[in-house]
Amino acid sequence: MMDWTDRHCRYLHRQLTSKSLLFSEMVTSAALVHGDPERLIGYNSVEHPVAVQLGGSNPDELARATKICHQFGYDEINLNIGCPSDRVQAGRFGACLMAEPELVAQCVKAIRGETDKPVTVKCRIGIDESDIEKDLDIFAETMVSAGISTLYVHARKAWLQGLSPKENRMIPPLDYERVHRLAKRLAPLPVIINGGIETLEQCQKQLQHVDGVMLGRAAYHNPFMLSQVDQLIFGDDDPAPTLAQIADMMIAYTDEQMVKGVRLNHITRHMIGLGYRKPGARRFRQIMTMDVLEEGAGSHTIARAFEALSL
Repeated sequence: MMDWTDRHCRYLHRQLTSKSLLFSEMVTSAALVHGDPERLIGYNSVEHPVAVQLGGSNPDELARATKICHQFGYDEINLNIGCPSDRVQAGRFGACLMAEPELVAQCVKAIRGETDKPVTVKCRIGIDESDIEKDLDIFAETMVSAGISTLYVHARKAWLQGLSPKENRMIPPLDYERVHRLAKRLAPLPVIINGGIETLEQCQKQLQHVDGVMLGRAAYHNPFMLSQVDQLIFGDDDPAPTLAQIADMMIAYTDEQMVKGVRLNHITRHMIGLGYRKPGARRFRQIMTMDVLEEGAGSHTIARAFEALSL
């Protein structure tokens, strides 16, 4: 979710669910080691529990990046071995590394050497012409031997040649049953399923077979669905937040952030989905995308957008 799940997105999502584990954008180990860590992985303390997702294939560099992440206090270090983009392949990280499980194991061990936090891996069920039975088992068992705490599995193959990243999220068929078999094989190691899951009802069905569900674009485009997660998934007795309460919290947050120089649309772009399938959603989107760019726009502009939803 590069360029999506930044700190403002995560702050919003945390207002909706207190129990879910949030993830940072994927940041490359090279960028983190040679760049500005605060800009890349800085976060608000209310985001806990929050995991940082790294991309890379150089064990030494990943160790250095992990040391930085550990100093920032992240609750989990996740290594992404699932992204299929050309840019990622050119950097020799992401899904292409599923063909090199021993190298990934070296990376995991290097990461574990710099933190006492859980170290996890996210992968696909396979790449290109790989055997999703034999090759996935080999990859997963190699990760277990390297010491991962959890395996996140996107239930699709990644085709590294011929499909764009968007097509790789849609065209390769989903194979949830393969992930279910893997979860049974690896038990008691937690296996978290990802890919094509769009509702909390679907999450509940998946939880009959796996230990958790990772939501990406579904939660981004319809973030208010997260307001029911604590009650439906975690069995929390506390009442779910209302949209009006979320509006008030995000207005206060916006005031704080704009004083620090944050641009209004950098916050509101993550809030557009709050109007998903609600009366007034069209006007809400217009205000949140266009009106926020006007001179003098501020948190009062957000308040006006929510008024369009008749809160």
